[in-house]
Amino acid sequence: MHIRNVRVYREDKSFAEGDIYIKDGLFAEPQAVCGDQEESVDGEGGYAIPGLIDIHFHGCMGYDFCDGTQEAIKGIAEYEASVGVTGINPATMTLPVEELEAILATGAAYGKTQEEHPDPERADFLGVNMEGPFISEAKKGAQDARNILLCDVDIFHRFQRAAEGTVKYIGVAPEREGALDFVEAVKDEVHVSLAHTNADYDSAKAAYDRGACHAVHLYNAMPAFTHRAPGVVGAVADSPHVMAELICDGVHIHPAVVRATFKMLGEDRIIFISDSMRATGMPDGRYTLGGLDVDVKGNHATLVSDGALAGSVTNLMDCVRTAVKKMDIPLGTAVACATMNPAKSLGVYESRGSITVGKKADLVLLDQDLNLKAVIKDGKMLTGKGR
Repeated sequence: MHIRNVRVYREDKSFAEGDIYIKDGLFAEPQAVCGDQEESVDGEGGYAIPGLIDIHFHGCMGYDFCDGTQEAIKGIAEYEASVGVTGINPATMTLPVEELEAILATGAAYGKTQEEHPDPERADFLGVNMEGPFISEAKKGAQDARNILLCDVDIFHRFQRAAEGTVKYIGVAPEREGALDFVEAVKDEVHVSLAHTNADYDSAKAAYDRGACHAVHLYNAMPAFTHRAPGVVGAVADSPHVMAELICDGVHIHPAVVRATFKMLGEDRIIFISDSMRATGMPDGRYTLGGLDVDVKGNHATLVSDGALAGSVTNLMDCVRTAVKKMDIPLGTAVACATMNPAKSLGVYESRGSITVGKKADLVLLDQDLNLKAVIKDGKMLTGKGR
């Protein structure tokens, strides 16, 4: 395949007019393609960016990863690919341990089947982000308090065995009993993230000093960042090895705070996530998240019980658009936060996350207004059956 007349996204976060060549599902040098009877695609002067990677979301199109079925994961993966998200690392909720084990086992089985029988119409399954159960009841958000547990290394290993090693992130509330010892015990096996926590600055910083390296949806489900009590946000700022998730759906974080966070952390430490739930891509109405009822109206999803935000109903590509058009984040920076940065965090940057010769040819073509024109997955143009 030869893609011409397009502004190509580069690893330095800039765009350059040029061509893209694809052969055998990988980005290729021109000489490897020229002379073949290759498919030619006119980019019409728009943008070519890498396929997006969402490391934290729950579902879409009526499905949730915690449904625990192959059908649900397949439906999720088809929708995500159709909107330009070509790599997925879905998140679990705070559920009973045995139920989580079954969900993780289903995810691992799906991943193996996908490797054996690739389908370019579906986003690649890259692992799992466990948002619970080792969190704080004080900041549980849409998590079910009945299933919250203290950190337990043995239970984590049960999760990882069920997942066949595919758990990439495990969330903890560092202020709770045993949490810091847990961080030190598992830090070499998984990314430990601070999630749904009521930790003050000292507790959060201690966790990061002991080996935690990630922050789940910064600002949400944690204490506010203030001048005398900087909390988790301040600890993230003071821990250069930590990467932080941001939900740029226009609901969870004010645009001024998003801009301030880039100034505070720098563009290389921020990962855009959607945190989308099953109502994404669906009409307004009542849905569920982690067994709890959620009302969805427009781009707001709130718990029926107490009105707390319950994830988002915005896919990651729309979050990128919102960051650029409504939050004044430069396009090159926003793209990095949804492609290169998550790929680096997951440890898959050698094979995906940029338009680089030898990497997987996962590509999104946008027009000059950032509307989706086409998705190319594994070097093949999607037919759009997931839309």
